[in-house]
Amino acid sequence: MDTPMLATAGEASSGAEAAREALVERLFEAALGTFDLAALHVGERLGLYAALADGPHTAPELAKATGTAPRYAREWLEQQSVTGILAVDDPAAGEDERRYSLPDAHREVLLHPESLSFMAPVARAMMGIAAQTPRLLEAFRTGAGVSWEAYGADVREAQASMNRPMFTNLLGPEWLASIPEVHERLRSDPPARVADIAVGGGWSAIAMARAYPKIRVDGLDLDPSSIELAQANLATTEVGDRVTFAVRDAADPGLAGRYDLATIFEAVHDFSQPVAVLGAVRNLLAPGASLLVADERVAERFTAPGDPVERFMYGWSFLLCLPNALADDPSAGTGTVMRPDVLRRYATEAGFSRVDVLPIEADFWRFYRLLP
Repeated sequence: MDTPMLATAGEASSGAEAAREALVERLFEAALGTFDLAALHVGERLGLYAALADGPHTAPELAKATGTAPRYAREWLEQQSVTGILAVDDPAAGEDERRYSLPDAHREVLLHPESLSFMAPVARAMMGIAAQTPRLLEAFRTGAGVSWEAYGADVREAQASMNRPMFTNLLGPEWLASIPEVHERLRSDPPARVADIAVGGGWSAIAMARAYPKIRVDGLDLDPSSIELAQANLATTEVGDRVTFAVRDAADPGLAGRYDLATIFEAVHDFSQPVAVLGAVRNLLAPGASLLVADERVAERFTAPGDPVERFMYGWSFLLCLPNALADDPSAGTGTVMRPDVLRRYATEAGFSRVDVLPIEADFWRFYRLLP
């Protein structure tokens, strides 16, 4: 018979073994997910999914349609069918005779850029960040940063593409419409002017102009490549006469007092000097105007372990947002996990008299209205 002490030791050993095995399984599943993201990135960048949207293809047919090498096309098709993203009509057929297809249920996730289910940009972002691993390791050693420009086109384009569905589907009809004073001003005369700060790829400014046909929106960003991307996106729309994009600092005195609304979407945590930026944006506002900030819906305080959203945000933080912020000196070093009390402190130091957390339901974002 086991003594109580031996039983306790045995239970502890069993518990440790179970925890070890659980971590092994978790990391193995993470490796599978990483391979899926890498393959998704290849398929999106090379147009493989787009070609399959036209109908089933064999490997040689897909290679010809996309200008890729047949052997690589076959390996990708086999991986995608084994992992369950593509379907194959007859697995027993010859390797160049098998026909692969994109299931209807997967098309929105992989190919529809304005769908709230669109996930292809996540893979592009992950691969773009992974490409900067040598720089990130050096940043960890030295305490320096990795600039937004250094992350390159994959990350820049992915961020814009990830946010585009939310802006397109929710920004005007749900989010802005739920703020009565803002909604009414954007609908009324004289036509309101909106400053969209750190505009990135421009989809937020475009969405606001579409939702409110009277307004004019000026999208400002200090990154020339982002403004170039925003202008290219604007050229595909019908609101080019009411939206402008420019490489311009919000602190430009020529903009003071000009705007009836300012917006900052998912960017305050990226600023190296958030108080200075918020103070500059405060000076842009006309009497009665306010600043709308959307940032990450992280927990009110640190807890561990965290929920999936918290885990997701910390991943972005240590790989992208914190290194980006630390690329400038001095830097607040905020990181993606900017809790509400931190935003309130920044706003107060910037001269805002009031910060309201708005009752807007969103899976990943929390909305604040800042009043001068």
